[in-house]
Amino acid sequence: MLVGYFYILLFSLVGFGFFAFLLFTASLVRERGGYQDKSPYECGMEPVGSPWVSPNIRFYSIALLFVIFDVEALFVFPWAVQFKTLGVEGFVAVLLFVGILFIGLVHAWRRGALTWE
Repeated sequence: MLVGYFYILLFSLVGFGFFAFLLFTASLVRERGGYQDKSPYECGMEPVGSPWVSPNIRFYSIALLFVIFDVEALFVFPWAVQFKTLGVEGFVAVLLFVGILFIGLVHAWRRGALTWE
């Protein structure tokens, strides 16, 4: 019983030791000093404007719609592979699933979530 805990302890110690070794090695090879004359941007150009710009909400809505319909494709693909074995019940279930998502797509389209201005 205690042997299992010993392996967990050993694994944790090796993990922490590896982490400490990486931090120590990084401190040996890193560049020291000389950071005062550098810009916050490493591209060599002076920044224009404020870095704190909030993105448009359309990015989020388009990303959310993409995730929803990407997950739909993940659910429909296994169904398509097993189409013959699932029968009528499987067909009706997928029609209901795709129908609900289609209603959501039409709703998003009417609300203007798919227009980009």
